[in-house]
Amino acid sequence: MSLVDRSALMHSYAEPPVTFVRGEGSVLYDSTDRPYLDFLSGLAVTSLGHAHPVVADAIADQARTLSHVSNLFGNPVGAEVAVTLDRLIGGGTTRAGGQVFFANSGAEANECALKLARRWAGPGRFGVVSTWGAFHGRTLATLAATGQEEKQQPFLPLPDGFDHVPYDDLDAMDAACDPTRIAAVLVEPIMGEAGVVVPSSDYLVGLRQLCSERNILLMVDEVQTGLGRTGRWFGFQHLGVEPDVVTMAKALGNGMPAGACWARAEVAAAFVPGDHGSTFGGQPLAMSAVRATLWVMEAEGVPERARIAGARLRAGLEKLPGVVSVRGEGLLLAAVLANDFAVPAAREALEGGLVINAPRPDVLRFAPSLLVSDAQIDRAVGILGRILARFAAVFGPAGSAPAGSDGHPATAVPVERGGAGGAGGADDG
Repeated sequence: MSLVDRSALMHSYAEPPVTFVRGEGSVLYDSTDRPYLDFLSGLAVTSLGHAHPVVADAIADQARTLSHVSNLFGNPVGAEVAVTLDRLIGGGTTRAGGQVFFANSGAEANECALKLARRWAGPGRFGVVSTWGAFHGRTLATLAATGQEEKQQPFLPLPDGFDHVPYDDLDAMDAACDPTRIAAVLVEPIMGEAGVVVPSSDYLVGLRQLCSERNILLMVDEVQTGLGRTGRWFGFQHLGVEPDVVTMAKALGNGMPAGACWARAEVAAAFVPGDHGSTFGGQPLAMSAVRATLWVMEAEGVPERARIAGARLRAGLEKLPGVVSVRGEGLLLAAVLANDFAVPAAREALEGGLVINAPRPDVLRFAPSLLVSDAQIDRAVGILGRILARFAAVFGPAGSAPAGSDGHPATAVPVERGGAGGAGGADDG
């Protein structure tokens, strides 16, 4: 098969190491029809796996019926999905009593939240406090909220009104939250892009108390953690916290671009017609995918499945050489390595037929489908174990230098491919 001509694409991404052409469940296939176990799910997007038949049929049926009319007119699908999301925010059985704005992505969901906070707080009280290491999007406003200076630097000056404090530091947040200036706190219940960082058990509880005392909105970014991935419908539900605003996207449409911003009714009421909008947000085509995705998620009981499968994956990862700890919840996990060999290890994993990524030099991230099988988990752990054994032997304990100069073990063994037990097989796909 001929190579894809990428010359007309902007160079905002690194050249891809592989081109995928199709997928089925937790398995991806490249342009040579080679299978790969997908334990990244397009960055926690395809939580029901690839080409789920219920979602695929829903999209096809809607495309033949009505795909788009704009928000100048109504459509029944978005309204139905909003009711379902409000119920899931409430835990799954009882509606939370909030309202939803639909967008196309997590960044747009967070943009909605930021605008809503300013509209709710009124003139002069426009500040938002977020945390260092957080990731909230790449639009100018969400980039300003993102606590990663290396991503911000090329685009300065950014919009004003954003402060950052260390994650999981209630004292720092207390000092930053001047109620005369700050409208909202924006926080991830688990920081995904920072390497799956889990805060102390009292962090979100403390933030809720602080925000309530000072009449500041608590806005929880559930773009990566939401919709069953952590073992609850939303990450904040582990602690019984009630946010004022919740943003979500990624898994919402199982691959169809869709985002949503939920807010308590009295907060949502700050928006009036004309304050905010999105041409494609809430369109019937995207909403049909979301409706089908949520239906399957509830039918399959994905939060419980994530808890059980996550425990199995965690137990397997904890036994691997070179892994010093495993952190995260459900099926959003990170293996913390003894040294900075996560990037080359992820590269070799891909060569071995396993898709994962390295958000930090010493961290491997795992976000497989919430419908992943036990056999696929065991196979992924087996592939990674053989790779990490070689890296751990060469890099040694934390802080020691590798024997090779290019990030690969100096005595690297060829990666297994195909065959019984090999990295490229798909007998469990």
